[in-house]
This record gives sequence, structure tokens and C-alpha cells, in this order.
Amino acid sequence: MTRRLSYILILLACLTAFSTRSHAQFREEAFTQNYASDTTATADSAKQMFSFKELYGGLAGKQDIRIGVLFAGSLYMPGAYQIYNKDWWKLPVIYGGMGALGGLGGYELSKYKKSKKAFDAAFELDPETTLTPDKGAKTRATLFLAGAGVVYWGSLMDGVRNFQRENNPHPGRATLYSILCPGLGQAYNGEYWKIPIYLGAMGASVHFFDMYRTNYLRYQRIYKEATNKDVPYNGPISADTAKWYRDQFRRYRDYSVLAIAGFYLLQVIDANVFSYMGDFAVDDNIALKVQPTLISPDNCYASTMKGTAVGMRLGLTF
Repeated sequence: MTRRLSYILILLACLTAFSTRSHAQFREEAFTQNYASDTTATADSAKQMFSFKELYGGLAGKQDIRIGVLFAGSLYMPGAYQIYNKDWWKLPVIYGGMGALGGLGGYELSKYKKSKKAFDAAFELDPETTLTPDKGAKTRATLFLAGAGVVYWGSLMDGVRNFQRENNPHPGRATLYSILCPGLGQAYNGEYWKIPIYLGAMGASVHFFDMYRTNYLRYQRIYKEATNKDVPYNGPISADTAKWYRDQFRRYRDYSVLAIAGFYLLQVIDANVFSYMGDFAVDDNIALKVQPTLISPDNCYASTMKGTAVGMRLGLTF
């Protein structure tokens, strides 16, 4: 349980970092700004990725707030989106649902732990004991806790959907859609043909991860049995062979994890970039113009060149 909690905290930290950095990394000005302007570059680099002052000021209605900042705040303060969107009636639904399902999940989990502890104690006294752990309580605990997670996820999805609904399409909304549900950002952008590509790639990566993990655990078990000096081993696979296969499948398992993360991040970036370019129109009349020209070198960067040079200029009009 402690390991799962640490994984959840790491995931929240990653989502916070990505949601705040995505605003700086994928900006609308990237398609319009003049990169020769040092002022623009300085202002962009100096802009804060996350600010509690902006978060609480936006929730109080005193200033506008970026969708990435609000999303990062909602990760740690569920209901922040609903406060900003003035959907007050949703707050008791969110906290009531998370509290009730989380409480029931914790209660059932404690029942399972007590039954497991009683079983372990009885097994030490009598290995043939008929006492068994309450697996039904464990199943119910998993379902209740999963339900609390679904309510939490739903609060984020609802907030993203209702954030500045008049501003559409919204690149930040497309990005967060893809973070919360892979492929949804592409659907928001109207690029439905990309959804099976990304989901298929991620699904295949998950399949290979499961296959390699299963084989890794198998050869790990065989290696431990073959190297256990207390128990005789007569299996057909030697310890060296099991160790070689174990290392190979562990490496392939790790590659599968990288593939899952890579395709996931790629579809997030894709949703963000193509949402910005949604209104980028290309005229059907494309003209290519080639003509001679004189090239004057910039002496700041080409101090060894003197005079001008004859060249060709290629112009593309669309």
C-alpha cells in the first residue's frame, strides 16, 4: 500500500510539472512571434510556470488564470475548477463521493488486514486451519477506492471541459484532455484518424510489457530455485541460462515502459501543437518563384567574406 501511495504521489508531481511547463513550451506565439526580438524571448523565459498568487487570485475572481495553473492546483485541491467555474453545487458531489467511497474502501481494507493477520496467526499454530482471509473485503476495498479515484478524475475532466467554454478551440484544453484520457485531445481537434494509431501503439506496448514481465518473473523464479542450496534442483534450465533470459526479459520490459511513456507524451504534444494550428489555413493557390539574387553576407558572422555573391532565391507563396 505504501508503494502504491508513493507511485500516486510521483504521478501527481509529474502531472503538475507537465501541466505547468506545457504552457511555456507550447505557446501560441511560437507560430507568430518574431524570434529576432530579444524582448519577447526575455519576457517568455521570465514568466512563472506556477504561482499560488495567480491560483488563489483567480479562484477569488480578482484576476484571470491560466488553465495549466488551475489544473495543477486542482490536482492537490479537488474542486478548484468548479470554484473558478462557479459550479458550486458540484463541490458536495465531489467531496461527498470521494469521502464516502474512500471511507468505505478504507473500512473494507482494514477488515481484510485483520482477517489476514488472524489467518497468519492461526496458520502458525495449525497449517491445516480452515480459517481464510476475507478476500471479499479486499475486492470491495479495491472497488470503493477505484470509485473514489474515478470521482477525482471526473472532477478534473469536468473542470477542463467547462473552463472558458466560449474560448474554443483552446490549446490548453486539448492538452489536458490528452493528459487525462489519451486520444481525447485528438478527438477535440477533430483528428479522429489519429486515435487508433496512438491507442494501438500504446496498447501494443502494454501487451509487450505484460508479456515480458511475465517471462521475467518466470525466469527470476527459476533462477532462485536453481541457486537455492537448501533445496535440490533438477529442472531442465540451468542457473546461467535462467539468469541470461531473466536479464533479457527485464531489459525488454523496461523498453516497453519507455515505449508506453513515449507514445503517451507524443499524443499529448500532438494534441497541443495541432490545436494551435487548427486555424492555420493554406491557400489552394500555391506558387513557387525562383529568381537570381545578390547575397550580401552579414559581416558579424562572416567576417572573412568580402563583397557580394550571386545566388538563387526560392520563394513559396501560399
